[in-house]
Formats: sequence, C-alpha cells, structure tokens
Amino acid sequence: MVWLLYSLLLLSALTTAAPSDRSQYVLGPANESTARTSRKLQGKFLHITDIHPDPFYREGSDPAGEHPCHRGEGNAGYFGAEKTQCDTPFTLINATFDWIKENVRDDIDFVVWTGDSARHDNDRKYPRTVQQVEQLNEFVVQKFLEVFGKNGHDGDHNSRNDLLIPIVPTFGNNDILPHNIFPPGPNKWTKKFLTIWRNFVPEEQRHSFARGGWFFTEVIPNKLAVFSLNTLYFFDSNSAVDGCSDPSEPGYEHFEWLRIQLELLRKRNMKAILTGHVPPARTEGKSSWDETCYQKYTLWLRQYRDVIVGNLYGHMNIDHFMLQDTRELRFPFPIDGIDRTEILDDFLDVNDDFHISTKSDYLCDLRATWSNLPAPPQGLSYMSSNNGTMKTQKKKQKLKKFLKGIGGPFAERFSLSLVSPSVVPNFYPSLRIIEYNITGLDHAHPASLLTTSTDAESNSEDLPHTSPESWLHIDEFEEDLNSSTDPAIEKAKKKKHKHKKPKSKPNFPVPKPPSRSAPPGPAYSSQTFTFLSWTQLYANLTEINAAVQTEISHQQSLAESDIRGELHKGRLRQHFKYEVEYTTGEEPYKMNDLTVRSWVDLAEKIGRTKFNPRRDFDSLADSRQIIETSENDDESDQCSDEEAYECELKVVDVEAQACRRKKHGKKRKGQVLKQNELWHMFLRRAYVGTKPDSELEDEYG
Repeated sequence: MVWLLYSLLLLSALTTAAPSDRSQYVLGPANESTARTSRKLQGKFLHITDIHPDPFYREGSDPAGEHPCHRGEGNAGYFGAEKTQCDTPFTLINATFDWIKENVRDDIDFVVWTGDSARHDNDRKYPRTVQQVEQLNEFVVQKFLEVFGKNGHDGDHNSRNDLLIPIVPTFGNNDILPHNIFPPGPNKWTKKFLTIWRNFVPEEQRHSFARGGWFFTEVIPNKLAVFSLNTLYFFDSNSAVDGCSDPSEPGYEHFEWLRIQLELLRKRNMKAILTGHVPPARTEGKSSWDETCYQKYTLWLRQYRDVIVGNLYGHMNIDHFMLQDTRELRFPFPIDGIDRTEILDDFLDVNDDFHISTKSDYLCDLRATWSNLPAPPQGLSYMSSNNGTMKTQKKKQKLKKFLKGIGGPFAERFSLSLVSPSVVPNFYPSLRIIEYNITGLDHAHPASLLTTSTDAESNSEDLPHTSPESWLHIDEFEEDLNSSTDPAIEKAKKKKHKHKKPKSKPNFPVPKPPSRSAPPGPAYSSQTFTFLSWTQLYANLTEINAAVQTEISHQQSLAESDIRGELHKGRLRQHFKYEVEYTTGEEPYKMNDLTVRSWVDLAEKIGRTKFNPRRDFDSLADSRQIIETSENDDESDQCSDEEAYECELKVVDVEAQACRRKKHGKKRKGQVLKQNELWHMFLRRAYVGTKPDSELEDEYG
C-alpha cells in the first residue's frame, strides 16, 4: 500500500507539478546550437548539489513536526519550506530547472552535480526503498536531459548524442540504501547507476565506474578533465569499508586509480578538477573522512598541484571552504596495523548528521584553525607580499620568514576544497556559477560528445608504477615543501641531507611531485583554467512563497483545480527566480581570483581579532603607504612592527575562542561581529542570508 501511494505521488508530481506541456523543455531552434563543436567556450560552469526531491512533500503541512512537511497543519510553502529539515518539493525542482534553462544553459561549458538526488529517510510511514531511490535519481536525470539534452532526445540508449554539454554527477550518501553504506564494488549500485547515468559516464570509463563508482570526463577534450570521486569510500560513516590504508580496501584502490590518471594527465599536459559529495571536513569537533584517506588526499593534492585546478563538494549545505595543510601530513608511518585512534586524536567524530544545531560549533572550530595561520608582516597580506615593498633589511627578513611559513610566494603549503550550498532549502535554495580562465583556448570547445578519455585499465602498461626506490620519504618531502629559489639555501639543504639515511617508508606508491622547474599550477597562479570568481545565486523562498499565496488569494473565485491549473500557464511560477547573493570579487571579499593564496589570505583575515576592510588595505600601493607610516601609527589596537607576527597570533587565538563560549559565561553583545566584519559576512553567506545579524550575535557573539 505504501509503495502504491508513493507511485501515485511520483506520477502526480511528474504530470501536475511539472509543466503540462513537456515540450516546453525541448530546445527550440532559436536557442539550440546547430552543432555542439561550433559553440565557443564561455569560461563558466554550473555547480549544483543536494537536490533531495521528495514526492511526499505537502504544501501547508507542518515543517517542525515529527515527519517534516509530510502531514499536519503548518506553513510549508508551495515551493518549499526554507530553514527547515524538509526536503525539496517537485515544484521547486521544476522551477529551478526552468530557471537554469532560461538563464544559465547557454552561458556555461559543463555542469558539476555533486550528488544526493533522493530524499532523506525521515518518515517511518513512508520508508525509503531501493526502487524509490532509483526512481528519484532517474527523475533528476530526466530534468537535466530536459534542459541540456539535444533537440529530439527520445530517451534511447545512444547516450553519446544526447547532451549539449558534459554533465558530471557523483554519488551522494543518500543516493543508496541504506544511506551511507556503500560496499566494495562491483555492487548493485554501481551496476544500476551505469544505466541511470548512461548519458554521463563515458563508454571507456564504464569498467572503472562498475568497479567503484568513479570516473572522469574530458569536458574540454585534451585540455580539462573533471573527476567524479566516490567519496563514500572515504566517508567515516560508511561501515562497509575501512579507510584507505589496506590494499584490499576500495579507498586504497580509488587513490591508486586517481594517482595513475593524474600522472597520465600530467604527461598529456592536461588539467583536472576533482569533485565529490562528502567534503574532507576536519576540525576539532568534526571529521568527515577516515584519517588515512584524508592524509592521502592532502598528499595527492600537494604532489599534483601542477595538474589539479580545484576541488568541489556538497553535502554540508552551508557555503564555506576548507584548507588542507601539508604540515599536518604524518608520513612516514606504518600503514599496516595502524592504530586509527592514535592518528585521529582529537579529530574523531563518526556522526554524519550535520544538522543546523551543529553548524555553529563547526564554523567556530574552522575559524579557530584559521586563527593560527601565519600572519603576514604588518601592512601586508598574502596577496601583497613582495620584497619590493620593504624598506629595511629587518622587514625583508620578516617577509622571508613569512613566505617560508606558507610554502613560498604562492602559499603552496596549503590546498583548498570548496563547498557549495544546496538546492534543498535547509536555508535558501542555491546554485553556483564559477568563472574560469580561458586564455589561449580560442580554438577549443566544450566536449561535443562524451569524452574519449584514457582509462587506467587500458593504459596502465604505459605508466610504470612508482618503484620502491622512488618512494618519497619524509626528508625529501620536507625539503620539497620548504624549497627556495635561493641557490645558497638549496646547496645547504643538499649538504644537510646528503648522508642522512631515509626513514621508514609508506607501503604505497607516493605520487611524484611536479618538476622543480615547473611553474605553479592553476590553483596557485592565475593562468588558463584558474578559477577567477563565482556568482552565488539563491531563491528567497520567504518572499516567493508569500507572493504565491497572494496570487492564490486573488484567485479565490476560481475552483481549487483551476487555481492549480494556473501553474501550467505560469501564474504561480512567474514569482520564482534565483537572484545574485554575492560575487567573490565584490566587497568585502574583493578577491581578484580564486587561487589558494587568495583563500588563505581571506581565511587569515577572518581569523583575526579585528579586520576592517576600509582600513586594512591589500593593494601594493596601499601596503607601501602603510609600511612607510606605520612607525607614526599610534592606534592602540595594532601590534608593533617588531612584534607583529607573534602579537597577531596571540590576539587572534583569543578571539577565535569567543564564539565557542557563546553559551558559557558573560559576553559583550555583538563583540565578534563588530570587531571583524569579514567573519560576520562569512557567517551570513554560510547560511545563505537566512539568519539576521541578531541571531548570529546570539550564536557566535
């Protein structure tokens, strides 16, 4: 009976919540590219995540009840219940894809879709089933095909001719049953999704996908590949697997596959974007990945920093970013038989439920980590560190020490993972448009067909595995990490390590780093494929649902069926729209690009006790002025030039702990928010603008 009810609801959603005339989704002659290869690159792509369609959602139900938005009387809106645990109604999904078709489709080169396209299992009356999870994923696939499919798509299996642009999906922890539990492959889910994602997984990648649910697509042939990582094999809540240290584990195999593929891309002079569902969150109170997987991930990003452009994730719903620090690598260590509790230390947290009530602690912990980032010399930032601005030898030495502390002028000690907010309205529905550098790609085009890329199984013979003799030992790693262009320093380092015996080595092939003569990669220095900026979009459901109710109240003279009939004519959907929340290049972030150095610069400023964008300048010209006048600057809230580094570290550590004491003892209302405007703005954007300043003060002040 429950399954029959579900089938009827899903059929109703497809026939009534969607437009009555499905042909309106088919691309017309005015918009369709006559030949995909004739379309030039736009230098933008779409990141969409956590759609969570719910066929049981009922308008007017109770969002706060035991079964969110399925029954009861409440204020669940027509397009969804924002700021609740309710999943996404089909009305919101249809309106979102309509909006993408009308406003985004023709301006992007590819789509990154990072998972969770089934509802949560939050109602015992309507338990999730395997068939339900599969059908909801098929429903979302159909929405992508309606927007990005070529004219005349008839649902056949000739997938190579169906898409206008590449779409790269990935497994979410709710795209399987039971959720989180993804056993080693091949398994029923990898086999089923080969069919569901037949339009997205390249033919020559199907064997890899069946093996473990991972693949990649050359979104710009011979230039740029997007990898779909199966992060469920890294996920600490997946009890069917056990980390990435044992060669028998799929997590180990996944990293080996990734290593080989990135080596091949390096040989072909290609670049890569890594995408996945569960991000590598790692703070004092939360760790999403098994530590052995996190360690390998950090090392892989370090060693392939010349290939990897960026790393994109979903799952957590909040808009934020996280840094990986190579100083936290624990190599060498005996991988076999390792005591995981010893390695995890304070980072152990197996709870995968990342609800609103836990987000405040997580963000505070994140900021506390950033408060310990190396502080640049007074008057400079990560983006304006240059010897040419220094007037004295003492200041030059401070700058040299600072640059050494961050891994050189491009901050190569760190790597970066970006987390996009979701479509499901835990806050407001969100989409992200990322702009990337297409300099020198005048004759390149987005992939007209699914990629004819090279798979590990078919080319592993061409790529010799790293031999034990070439494994990277900790001494070599530290030398590479702290490398300098100063010949005297390099000579001293070589002499220091000349007669030193290597320590015990890892029992896995460690990726080779880029050549010392290789320039910084796109993640570190602005060049082709570097992320330049993004535009964060959101749908203000509070205003939209209110407008819908007003529209319905104006139609009270019509029968209820006629009111719903207006949906097909656009009378209700005309009120729906996504609008710009912010762009990264605007105040107060003012990011010239999205390189790692730009993000570390932002993180360090967020971690400070005080930061006022109107006073703390970033440009070289302004920083020169600050340096020249700093000796006459008597502001009591600034550190002296001689003590800037140590002083800044002390005060930021005190401030970073302020929000962790929000429920203990007395505090000055608004203290944190008013002292650091960037921290305030970071919080507002994390929650997609759904929390007023007063609420943020209560939580974080």
